[in-house]
Amino acid sequence: MHENIQEISAPNVILVGLDTGEYDAQISMDELRALAETAGCNVLRTVIQGRSAPEAATCIGSGKLEEVTELAEALDAEMLIFDTELTGIQLRNLTDATGCKIIDRTMLILDIFASRARTAEGKVQVSLAQYKYRLSRLTGSGTALSRLGGGIGTRGPGETKLETDRRHIRTRIASLEHALREMEKHRKFIGSRRKKDGVLTAAIVGYTNAGKSTLFNLLTDAGVLTENKLFATLDVTARALELPDGRSILLSDTVGLIRRLPHHLVEAFRSTLEETAQADLILHVLDASEPDLRERMQITQDLLNDLGCAEIPQIHVLNKADLVDFSKQNDSETVWISAKDGTGIEDLLRAVSLRLPQTAKRMQLCIPYSEGGFLQLLREEGKLFSEEFTAEGTRVDIMVDVRRQKKAAEYEIKP
Repeated sequence: MHENIQEISAPNVILVGLDTGEYDAQISMDELRALAETAGCNVLRTVIQGRSAPEAATCIGSGKLEEVTELAEALDAEMLIFDTELTGIQLRNLTDATGCKIIDRTMLILDIFASRARTAEGKVQVSLAQYKYRLSRLTGSGTALSRLGGGIGTRGPGETKLETDRRHIRTRIASLEHALREMEKHRKFIGSRRKKDGVLTAAIVGYTNAGKSTLFNLLTDAGVLTENKLFATLDVTARALELPDGRSILLSDTVGLIRRLPHHLVEAFRSTLEETAQADLILHVLDASEPDLRERMQITQDLLNDLGCAEIPQIHVLNKADLVDFSKQNDSETVWISAKDGTGIEDLLRAVSLRLPQTAKRMQLCIPYSEGGFLQLLREEGKLFSEEFTAEGTRVDIMVDVRRQKKAAEYEIKP
């Protein structure tokens, strides 16, 4: 596997972008700088080359390559990071021409993910993405990679190191995919148990660095890592959250999204991301201070649609409202907050209560002692807030499941 960037001590790097008109190259380069700094790099300069399409051999063309090589020598750069996916041939040619370590956008993101993964599943997902990416970029060098073989267990003379590498990587990919399928089975089993037990779930999703983990910590006191860095948290975390109406839900924090998230990474994390499709409600967190807010919103929405989440109720949570100077207007679908100072959190919780399916209702009841069996059923299915024994019966403040509300209404204490 390629070297993890975080193991290098603050390498001096030059960022190289290609403007083909397909997307805003400057915004993408700004994001690449943030990624490089997250990985611990010292960014010396950024270079953007305008072309109608990548050049097959070097991506940026021989003239721009010569310019970048001279710049790297003058600035004593150790690494060039390209804001596009490079082919195996391009990687080799660029390395030979510049003498620098060459990394592309996908390799950079994969390295950041590798350093962030903490759970077994997260590590397997990242490893799978890395192996698939490496397999697609293996290139040979003629006879230089050939080797002689003989004896039991070898394929005989003529097998190349390239072929051996491919076979090893394919075997490793198959093993990781099997492990991931087993983990996915376990997660789906837990999810089905939650549904069976009537557990309501909500998922926090959004662009990376929008403040998802800060909000998650504020709501659940989970202690999830929060940094002003891209992909500060990677592994999915779930915690219980009590709502103002007395109901409890399971809230999960998911991996942040980014422009042109590597295909292999999306595929590897698809099983985790698809957990969002099982949620009863999605909290789509957005950084209200970002100038390209609508574009980031669309990037997240496109992935949610791809995962089959289009029909799941959403609340747009516009975070960092303290950085934006205008009047905030909240409704059941849009809530302005500041996760940093807690502004708007009560409004958000009320909106969550309204948007979730009404599976339970908080009721004040006085149940006759002759209906002790019914009271016990309510205790087992719902949350009991208070209980008092009176001459008329047992007075309770309790969450009542929707299936029991019709009968419970017979004993409701009228205000």
